Amino acid sequence: MTVRIARISEQPLSLDEHIAAVDDTTAGAVTTFVGRVRDHDPDAADAVVALEYTAHPDAEQALHRIAEAAASGTDAVVAVSHRIGRLSVGEAAVTIAVSSAHRDEAFVVCREVIEAIKRELPVWKRQVEADGTTAWKGIGG
Repeated sequence: MTVRIARISEQPLSLDEHIAAVDDTTAGAVTTFVGRVRDHDPDAADAVVALEYTAHPDAEQALHRIAEAAASGTDAVVAVSHRIGRLSVGEAAVTIAVSSAHRDEAFVVCREVIEAIKRELPVWKRQVEADGTTAWKGIGG
């Protein structure tokens, strides 16, 4: 099974859960990526205090397709989740773990998963600044 987790969740994300999901005795490499809410944005006039993520009802199926496509033609195993709801600075919005026999493949697949999420996943975010200003930030993460 190439994709072991592909989840849209309102619950906090666990990197350990994702690493455990891709554990395999054939894997010589495990790469991870955690996308976190940061306290600034080039377009923000004030400090960013939160991001509010909203997902299309088909987002979880889209996430599964993204993970499958990234791993296609490789021996990589993928676990990926995207959080929705209101996230404070420092919280994980995206967690990805990829295992593979070789490190290069694990890195390539992990990077393709996050880049495809940014391009294709029907998840939108509203940025909340300290002064209460909000701004929608389009499709993706």
